[in-house]
Amino acid sequence: MTKGVTILGLLVLLLSCNTKENVSEHELGLVYNVLRDVDIDNYEVFSMNLDGTNKKNITDLYNVEWTYYSYQDTLYFISDRGACKRCYFLYKSNFKGENVQKVSNLELADSWMSTRKDGSELIVKPKLITESTFYILNRNGDIVNRLEIGLPFAADPLFVNDGKQVVFRGGKTSGKNIDGFDEELYITDENGQNRKQLTHYPEKDTTAGRFGYRAGAPKLHPTENFVSYQSKQNGKYSLYAVSLDGSKTWKLTENTQNEGWHDWSPDGKWLAIELFDDEQSQFHIGLMNWETKEMEILTDDTFQYQQAPNFIWKPRD
Repeated sequence: MTKGVTILGLLVLLLSCNTKENVSEHELGLVYNVLRDVDIDNYEVFSMNLDGTNKKNITDLYNVEWTYYSYQDTLYFISDRGACKRCYFLYKSNFKGENVQKVSNLELADSWMSTRKDGSELIVKPKLITESTFYILNRNGDIVNRLEIGLPFAADPLFVNDGKQVVFRGGKTSGKNIDGFDEELYITDENGQNRKQLTHYPEKDTTAGRFGYRAGAPKLHPTENFVSYQSKQNGKYSLYAVSLDGSKTWKLTENTQNEGWHDWSPDGKWLAIELFDDEQSQFHIGLMNWETKEMEILTDDTFQYQQAPNFIWKPRD
């Protein structure tokens, strides 16, 4: 019996090692958004290596293409190609921009998204539906569930706790142009029940103004189990973090530049950040080693707006 247990244990260990080895074989790249031509409102999705080399326009159409999310080797992006201006539909491709496919005929709002169940379900915010509704789609783009939040505004849904809960950006009015919007991050169960406010913008801080982010799109750290977000406090955009129970909030980083949209690598070791000056005259993509806090700027000044990086698996050669 002892010998059998030992052999079984060794087999499990070997399988575990092989699994980790297979995961580590996937090389990471970054995809991000670039304003190529301001006069015609032309946004593109670019890709690059983690050292900033081999930058490439992978959408290359004179429309609006914007990526909010990647899962493993799949890049998701919204586009108004073949539609009215800024009428967004969801598409997918890979790191090289190959095999572009339309995911759904559902028109989407301008919002971040995420997946659960090994990427088989995607949560999105539809357009022309109540402002606090999210849809959950399957891989074929079919609607499998509808999540009612119960606030006048909700966007940027993020699955947490193995998809059993959703963190999102919520407002108490239907838009920032209406007084009392009071944007914060909230968490709710997957059925829309037990909604709870997670963040609390400092009462005496007015520097976010009406249109600045008090709490921007949330991102989940994959191993440390907290949510990060951008917030304009004390006159500067910085990254902050909140625990999933809302009991702890803290300033996450200490970069001198403003920090905006960002993403964590799947192992939590790297943080890709959109960086910009106070006048927002130049946006760069930076890559931070989460352990050492060392930062490397990956972009140059070829384009003014280089934003919203997210990690993606590169295809194997």
